[in-house]
Amino acid sequence: MVSDGTGDARERLAVLHADEHIVVVNKPSGLLVHCSPIDRHERRFAVQLLRDQLGRRVHPVHRLDKGTSGALAFALDRETAAKLAADFANQRVTKTYLEIVRGWPAETGAIDYPLEAVADRYVPATEKGPKPARTLFRRLGTVELPQRVDRYPTSRYALLELQPDTGRRHQLRRHLAHVSHPIIGDSTYGKGRHNRLFAELFGVQRLLLACVRLELAHPVTGTPLLIDAEPGADFSALLARFGWPPAKPPASRSVSPASP
Repeated sequence: MVSDGTGDARERLAVLHADEHIVVVNKPSGLLVHCSPIDRHERRFAVQLLRDQLGRRVHPVHRLDKGTSGALAFALDRETAAKLAADFANQRVTKTYLEIVRGWPAETGAIDYPLEAVADRYVPATEKGPKPARTLFRRLGTVELPQRVDRYPTSRYALLELQPDTGRRHQLRRHLAHVSHPIIGDSTYGKGRHNRLFAELFGVQRLLLACVRLELAHPVTGTPLLIDAEPGADFSALLARFGWPPAKPPASRSVSPASP
């Protein structure tokens, strides 16, 4: 089994699952997965932190945006990395997210809206034209705050559970903005006035989006794995403040024990 290492005074990532082939950690909001020219000033990366923590090389097999927290998987060898990356790319891994959005969406639904590839001067688009993109959602709670942000005297927000059927870049953030329910804390696709309200009232300035569950078949053994992640202390504090349900979705099958 994988050891967390003897450790030092450096930052350590919470390990959710570990075995001889893969490690899943709970990435905090604000941490890049790996070095990127988009954030040249950053010196902290999940790959580097986990490598130092375990004392061995690790291979990221999928990505979470810098602002998104939650379950992030790594492989411990190249062969496993290739298999697990293919599972993520081919939608054989079920990912469940929590997010807080502006407004009150329907209780359940699907956002089926093609998306163009996201490109910038550092990451060029590799595909031309819009590609199919589909996101399932379920509303878990609502709240109405006595603050005027738009033209109404109060402001409404909701907690959603999301499962993307496809894996387009920034899919969840773009889909929710498309249906006029942008994620709170999203500085790119969101609404600045609502972001500022949450910062002023609750001291929360992060993107309120977290990957709280991964469901997959182990890439080597085939054993079903279900791995849960807490959304972060600041996110969880908002859930409690608004009287919303616990972060974890209902368990559907047993999880292989994580290493200590």
